[in-house]
Amino acid sequence: MWMRSLICSLFALCFFLSNAQTSADKKAIEGLMQAQQDCWNKADLEGFMKGYWNNDSLMFIGKSGITYGWQSTLNNYKKGYPDTASMGKLQFTLLELAPLSKHYFHVTGKWYLARTKGDLQGYFTLVFKKINGNWLIIKDHSS
Repeated sequence: MWMRSLICSLFALCFFLSNAQTSADKKAIEGLMQAQQDCWNKADLEGFMKGYWNNDSLMFIGKSGITYGWQSTLNNYKKGYPDTASMGKLQFTLLELAPLSKHYFHVTGKWYLARTKGDLQGYFTLVFKKINGNWLIIKDHSS
């Protein structure tokens, strides 16, 4: 009987610790997405890019196809949004944050750009990886 109670207690503790970590990870990812939104809205593309893995293996998929690498992704943003009027004001709406493992998260959401020259909107799916204790986007599919 005591063994059964011990096993149940250990299971409950593991469940609690797992959920607490997942909650902390979600908050960290939400904070990163908020920081990206804030940087975009200040026309700070370099700051916005701090949420991405600074590596040649970063993958960004958009309407023009696949781009590999952090610098290439930044260059594409600079080309597509050359000034504050083009950048507008960004708003993210996070629809789902789902842990894939201890080191990976999948995020689905909507983006909306309010601009004087015409609003834009779409959806995104992101894969985050915990690298050196920080959550970073390693794959971005935005439409």
